[in-house]
Amino acid sequence: MAVLALAVTVAAVLVGCDSEPPVRRLIVASGGEGGVYHALGTAFGVTATRRWRADVRVLTTAASAENLRMLADRRADVGFATVDTAALALRGDPPFTGKVPVAALAGLYDDYLQIVVPADGPLRSVGDLRGRRVSTGAPGSGTEIVAERVLGAAGIDIDKGVQRRRWAAARSSAGLADGEIDAFFFTGGLPTPAIAELAATHKIRILSLGRLVGELQRRYGDVYLARTIPGNTYALGEEVTTIGIVNVLAVRADMDPAEAEALTELLFDEKRTLIGAHTEARRIDQRTALVTFPVPLHPGAVRYYRRSKVLSVPQGDEVSQGKEVSQGDEVPQGDGAVTLW
Repeated sequence: MAVLALAVTVAAVLVGCDSEPPVRRLIVASGGEGGVYHALGTAFGVTATRRWRADVRVLTTAASAENLRMLADRRADVGFATVDTAALALRGDPPFTGKVPVAALAGLYDDYLQIVVPADGPLRSVGDLRGRRVSTGAPGSGTEIVAERVLGAAGIDIDKGVQRRRWAAARSSAGLADGEIDAFFFTGGLPTPAIAELAATHKIRILSLGRLVGELQRRYGDVYLARTIPGNTYALGEEVTTIGIVNVLAVRADMDPAEAEALTELLFDEKRTLIGAHTEARRIDQRTALVTFPVPLHPGAVRYYRRSKVLSVPQGDEVSQGKEVSQGDEVPQGDGAVTLW
């Protein structure tokens, strides 16, 4: 699929370094403009430039699926992705044509599915979208995968049941404001910049998933978590039931462990910078960073967490069962396990 990539050369104040830097060149696959991935990816690139004088480019992409393809093709070194899309990539299931060997540096924060419609319109449930003009996300995005699954759970074919548009967040937001579409899907952190900008000038509603949450979990497992969007988000006025999807910072499985360790360390050392780019970065935490199931942690990232003496981290089955993993316990990671020390 054609890359939507817009290369952004990251400029920052350069600092000296006496030793050989672990990262000399870095290409970050982020997401579309108006999304949290793009904001955090740009900030992460700035920190890499500042720390190592690295040659950094941040690419504007369609997000999860495209980012994972770019990692596989070595067109990017690090990328943001949701675990549901990464699970498809690891298995080689559509939209991927073969297995994509990726690993995670960290779990970041939850994406929230947001189905946005005008507040004064007639659409109040996913079923009401039948026959309507609906943007289901940019081609190659994680949003597109989730939109197809949600519509399918409601008995609506994504190609035949709606008048489909395949637009990114910023384009979808503008299209709703201009009356070109009736609704759009987007998965992202809260608040999503493009949706917040829309809500500043237009009253919006976010459709509740209701019983579809359970149906999605039955069909696809624990990659989808029951979540609520607070009523004060976008001035909605009431909580909205939806699904959350864990985001990971992904790399190729064969990345040099020293580079992966250094990038993981950078993520946590520069958390304040990332928070300045978007408040969702507040949720990045060493204890929950290991929650990447079913994506395995990269050995270099594991080395960082061991060195940092992470003592208690929920993961995999332990999350759903409310258990904690302590030092010396094994944490499930894909086909194997990681022992925390």
